[in-house]
Amino acid sequence: MTDYPRSLRPKERDLLESVLPPDRPGYDRYRALIGSMLVIGEGRRGAGNFVLGRTGDTPDISSPLTPVVAYGVVETTREQFTITIREFAGDQIDVEIVSVHGEEIPDHFEEKRRWTYSSWIPGNVSPATGTPVREVAVDTSCTLAIAGAEKRIWVYDRATGMVHLIPITNFYNALMLHKRIRDPKVALRSALLFEDLRSYTDADLRAAFVRYNRFRHRVSVTPPPEEERPSGFWSAVKSIFRTRE
Repeated sequence: MTDYPRSLRPKERDLLESVLPPDRPGYDRYRALIGSMLVIGEGRRGAGNFVLGRTGDTPDISSPLTPVVAYGVVETTREQFTITIREFAGDQIDVEIVSVHGEEIPDHFEEKRRWTYSSWIPGNVSPATGTPVREVAVDTSCTLAIAGAEKRIWVYDRATGMVHLIPITNFYNALMLHKRIRDPKVALRSALLFEDLRSYTDADLRAAFVRYNRFRHRVSVTPPPEEERPSGFWSAVKSIFRTRE
């Protein structure tokens, strides 16, 4: 039985820092936070999931899990291990270092390569697959990326250098609302996003992200002019009045 609180083991610190590039302000902040924290207990997901906090704190395993701020993979000769760091909240950080089978990472393994979405910048291929991604400029600071090969969506924030993974279902729901698609055979099948990706314009994808981000804030964006304009009936009415002025 593990006694808590305890310090991060060297292996744990190395893997966590591998998904936090120090040359990006947003991730460097997380490096500093993690460097000042202790492991205060296990998380809700079992082996390999633990909570970082301060001496005397108790892990909060009742509140909803916060969004992922960093994710990466270590590929070994035997299997893959995933590293996940969630958003700092309540002076705690939920982290997970596990194998694809949900087991805790062993002390010794033969590593083949590491990759993390945290290293991505616009113009680059996917860190996971090495294949091109669909890019959409949300504004001058943020870029949306959709990777069909691994079915992932993320947004890059130039101000912080951070890459935020976006839940596919939530984004797809925003896209369906924007397109006013109500047919359940389409609207309820988020996997169709990647199959039908070419049918959506950059403006569609941009508007969907702005809508999603309005209710599940991930980055600060300046909506394009078309997002501010009224539509439908009221747009027509205002247009009539403008012509009479």
